[in-house]
Amino acid sequence: MNRRCILSLSTAVALGFAFLTGDAVAQQKPLKEQLVGTWTVASVENIRPDGTKTQLFGPNPKGTLVLDGNGRTAFMLMSSGRPKFASNNRNTGTPEENKATVQGTIAFFGTWSVNEADKTLITRIEASTFPNQDGQEQKRIISSVTADELRYVNPATTTGDRAETVWKRVK
Repeated sequence: MNRRCILSLSTAVALGFAFLTGDAVAQQKPLKEQLVGTWTVASVENIRPDGTKTQLFGPNPKGTLVLDGNGRTAFMLMSSGRPKFASNNRNTGTPEENKATVQGTIAFFGTWSVNEADKTLITRIEASTFPNQDGQEQKRIISSVTADELRYVNPATTTGDRAETVWKRVK
């Protein structure tokens, strides 16, 4: 190959990379647009202040996170191993059944927004299964988001831990 051919080939490759980079940047949506949708929980790992890790909702948690385009949210997370009530009536559960249900479930609804600058998801809780959350604002730090997966950190859970949660987009 002569010098002119190599130079032309190098220029074409450089221009190709420039166009690819430009397209990738142009295709990057704002964080809020990337988060809109329905997500199902894949994993939740709580890290206690002493550094130990636990799975408060077990190895196979069940849950849904809905972030709609109008700024409304619904969040439900529960342990997959909660015992059924022997009476088959939620109003007549035993103290043990009620305790397992309360400790194995958290849900809330309200509104949501994002802070693009610090990559946080902000929820304003209107009502929760844990009444102490009613009226609170919470922040989740977005670790990563792709078309199919959302990872975030809750720096201050209701149990005093830090939680790392992975969600998969529902299609």
